[in-house]
Amino acid sequence: MTGLWTLFYKELLRFWKVGLQTILSPLVTTLLYLLIFSHVLESHVQVYPGVGYTAFLVPGLVMMSMLQNAFANSSSSLIQSKMSGNVVFLLLPPLAYWEFFAAYVAAAIVRGLVVGVGVGLAGLWFTPVTLAHPLWMMAFALAGCAMLGAMGIITALWASGYDQMAAVQNFIIMPLTFLSGVFYSIHSLPPFWQALSHYNPFFYLIDGFRYGFFGVSDVSPELGLLIVGTCFLALSLATLALLKSGYKLRN
Repeated sequence: MTGLWTLFYKELLRFWKVGLQTILSPLVTTLLYLLIFSHVLESHVQVYPGVGYTAFLVPGLVMMSMLQNAFANSSSSLIQSKMSGNVVFLLLPPLAYWEFFAAYVAAAIVRGLVVGVGVGLAGLWFTPVTLAHPLWMMAFALAGCAMLGAMGIITALWASGYDQMAAVQNFIIMPLTFLSGVFYSIHSLPPFWQALSHYNPFFYLIDGFRYGFFGVSDVSPELGLLIVGTCFLALSLATLALLKSGYKLRN
């Protein structure tokens, strides 16, 4: 287990030493969304009875920032190691493929949670937010960060360069997060788009995480967590299979 903890510690140091880029930058970006949307729509939109739009917006932005940063952490670290050639130093030690996976996913979870806590605390300056079900909130936060951490590893293994990795982030991760109900409830959408939203796994993450705050959700949190857990299991098995085969690492 020494190798796992060493790699995990190395990944923590990697994003912590460039905190302006990895923590402060996404925090400022998310707060700009909160400032603009809350200022424009606070007096015009109410999604849940008794819940202001700014309060509704905070959990969605927190989860969105956690997902994007968990993905960015594992994907950027591994692709940088591949492009610079120092990935060989990760392959030479007697490090099991599951330890490799666990260390990268755990570091992605930590970065996602750090950014999420920062966004959440900053959101309290705009509006008070209650926690109706904190255990549900934590369950969806951990599941979301872990799922995106695994997706980041798969993307970095597949990508041959920074442009391919950026394409996945810009054309898959970002649209899925923006269209998952961060800024709206799916009940405000036409029936076709409501049905389509249920095929977006990020929707269940946003909806379940928001349930932890307000005790209200568009789908049951049990169903949401089941779907998210199934997606994470599938991604984990795929990632472990790729790492075990040495796909684009040893081959």
